[in-house]
Amino acid sequence: MSTSSSSSVPIHDAVKCIEWLLGHWKSETSKGQFPTIETFTYQEEAVFSHVGQPMLNFSFNATHPETSKPLHRETGFLRINPGTNQAAYLAAQNFGLVELEEGTVEGTEINLESTTIGRMSFANDPCVTKIKRKFKLTAPDTLEQTVYMATTKTPELKEHLWVQYKR
Repeated sequence: MSTSSSSSVPIHDAVKCIEWLLGHWKSETSKGQFPTIETFTYQEEAVFSHVGQPMLNFSFNATHPETSKPLHRETGFLRINPGTNQAAYLAAQNFGLVELEEGTVEGTEINLESTTIGRMSFANDPCVTKIKRKFKLTAPDTLEQTVYMATTKTPELKEHLWVQYKR
């Protein structure tokens, strides 16, 4: 795939290593958990697109599986340092968190860890202190994302979200 569905602009050489992410993904299985909350399920749509720059644009939109009520929203950029396998994930989330994660691309897997986390002054406690994320293409039409989180109440990284998407 050399272009996104919404653009006839050629994909930047720097992001050809992650063009396997391009497209519209819908979750089949999604679960959330954390030591301080009850386990839950949700549905999520993910869209990765490009405009010819050395990055992909992304959005994640989660909804309640029974009511379709909007839940978590996240949007941002997945940037590649040209000529390397270094990746940077820049995101803003609807509950007042902004983050920068950095890591590497190895084939069809991206591993990222937060370097900077900011939050709005009136966000709910506890504060998120660390995030680790992995994207992995497990089949041509199957993408998995796992998110680990630490907070001021739970200082060690714990699995928080696991999503399996189909293109």
